[in-house]
Amino acid sequence: MPQGVNYRELSRLKRSVQMGLKSIWSHRLRSMLTVLGIVFGVCSVIAMLAIGEGASYEAQQQIRELGANNIIVRSVQPPEEQGAAPQQARAVEYGLTYADVRRFRDTIPGVSVIVPGREIRSDIWNNDRRVVGTVIGTVPWYPEMNNSPMASGRFFADEEMHRSANVTVLDRALAAELFPVDNPLGQTVRIGRQYYRVIGVIADREAAAANNNGNNDAGVRAQQYRMLIPLTAARNRFGETIVEQRSGTLSAETVELHQATVRVHDQSAVVDTSLIIGDLLERHHRQVDYEIIVPLELLRQAEQTQRIFNIVLGSIAAISLVVGGIGIMNIMLASVTERTREIGVRRALGAKRRDIVQQFLIETVLLSATGGFMGVLLGIIIPFFISHFADMATVVTLWAPLLAFSISALVGIVFGIYPAIRAANMDPVEALRHE
Repeated sequence: MPQGVNYRELSRLKRSVQMGLKSIWSHRLRSMLTVLGIVFGVCSVIAMLAIGEGASYEAQQQIRELGANNIIVRSVQPPEEQGAAPQQARAVEYGLTYADVRRFRDTIPGVSVIVPGREIRSDIWNNDRRVVGTVIGTVPWYPEMNNSPMASGRFFADEEMHRSANVTVLDRALAAELFPVDNPLGQTVRIGRQYYRVIGVIADREAAAANNNGNNDAGVRAQQYRMLIPLTAARNRFGETIVEQRSGTLSAETVELHQATVRVHDQSAVVDTSLIIGDLLERHHRQVDYEIIVPLELLRQAEQTQRIFNIVLGSIAAISLVVGGIGIMNIMLASVTERTREIGVRRALGAKRRDIVQQFLIETVLLSATGGFMGVLLGIIIPFFISHFADMATVVTLWAPLLAFSISALVGIVFGIYPAIRAANMDPVEALRHE
């Protein structure tokens, strides 16, 4: 007997679905206009979450490329030195020193690799072609620490580092500017009176990311174009004091190292190690002429920001679903009024209140589910168009369409309950008298 009851229930449900489809099809234009609110709501939820995920992914990817196990320490000119008179004879001294790097290596446990670096802004020449770029003095293990693989050629070796060889590795943007036609490998570039042989081209991701920002400021372009030479060569050729002419005046600054990247063996010790580095620098520096960047903390902040951003975007887009649900409720109330006599006939023939409720709920869910399905299709397609035409990264996660579709079905149920109960509570006698 229970099995027979189940079959009867399934048969009644099937008839209700068929009647619902027939009713929706008989008013197909009105039904299509009704579900547009759900379509646009679901579509906007998926598209906005995809844009938010894409923006967050790009930001987090750039942070990850800095290395979750790395700590970056940079020299920063103190504010009081920035405001000093330019005609001062003495050079402004600040920033990291070689002694700081030795202290990091000798006193901090768990530090596996350190990459010191110097940066000098200079004119870089290839015959009559000139590019304003940044000359970076660094060490042979720079590519591994900075996640920058070689595009062609090789990086300079320890032996070239020890003898301060005039060899260089260009980033791809600088190589393309200086050698638009020729292969740069084996060619020479000039800085002042010094010539450097190009032995490799590096796929510098950090420079590529800066290049994609489209900033045309000369200083930013100089940071995009990078020429890497051995640290010993940078120290011997340029010295410790860098003299620049700015706005008709000469300025001089003495900086031993502009940056040091410290890799910690255990990722769980990164934050503690950064605090130790801060204590060491504070103890041996008279002023705060440095900054400590911890990519792991930046990554955690970016992930937290992403969650908040997704909640905000999702909430804004969900308002469209609520508006669509109100539209469905409105049309179902109108449908109840139009079908008053039909409801009276069904009640007179033995239909129960729950049958009437079930009928109208099925129609409401069919409307919202149809709109949800169409919205999911559009929501998946639109981010691809945004990525193609607007050159923005978009990421459609699996949970976004599932969430949007589930909400659309829930909206159909919630906003269909009142019209269904109103239809079920009609007096059969009064309903039969309705014209």
